[in-house]
Amino acid sequence: MPTLAVYNANKEKVGEIELNDSVFAVPVKQGLIQEVIRWQMAKRRQGTACTKTRSEVSGTGRKPFRQKGTGRARAGSNTSPLWRRGGTVFGPKPRDYSYSLPKKVRKLGLKMALSNKVQESHFWVVNDFGIEEMKTKKVKELLDRFGLEKAVFITSQKDPVLERAARNIPYVKVLRQEGVNVYDVLRYDDVLIHESAVTLLEKRLMS
Repeated sequence: MPTLAVYNANKEKVGEIELNDSVFAVPVKQGLIQEVIRWQMAKRRQGTACTKTRSEVSGTGRKPFRQKGTGRARAGSNTSPLWRRGGTVFGPKPRDYSYSLPKKVRKLGLKMALSNKVQESHFWVVNDFGIEEMKTKKVKELLDRFGLEKAVFITSQKDPVLERAARNIPYVKVLRQEGVNVYDVLRYDDVLIHESAVTLLEKRLMS
């Protein structure tokens, strides 16, 4: 089992924690992680792009001029895609981009993402974030003590003070343990996780 140091908000070591091998020491497979991220991104797509076909644009089906004798190309309607303000051919329509992915694959992808952070020593366990005031400055000071710039905070429960204090800092995000996902874990360089959230994550991914 990998053993990591537990720090306080001042980056002072206050203990150690043993991580579960089946969650934080899983062999990393880039192909599987990529598959999970593609699934996540597909679910986030709005799919609201919409264009009008020749039957939907404003116009008439009346023949604009006679077939022969004008010297112009023949035309049967002013809603033709060839005409200005005509309909669009094969344009996008509202659709659902999401698709299903087995729950086992999704869990395994998250285990691999967390294991990757542990292996690269970008996984920090703290017993207390020490953010008691809703001030961005306090979060910035915490990040500076740990030497971090682009990090995701993982809490064990709702922490409105930390969430609001960190929301104005670029490349910093606060997630509750139930919302931890592959994309956000890998998007940020470091993971700063509360000690109690580690146990909850292990319980969630072991079930």
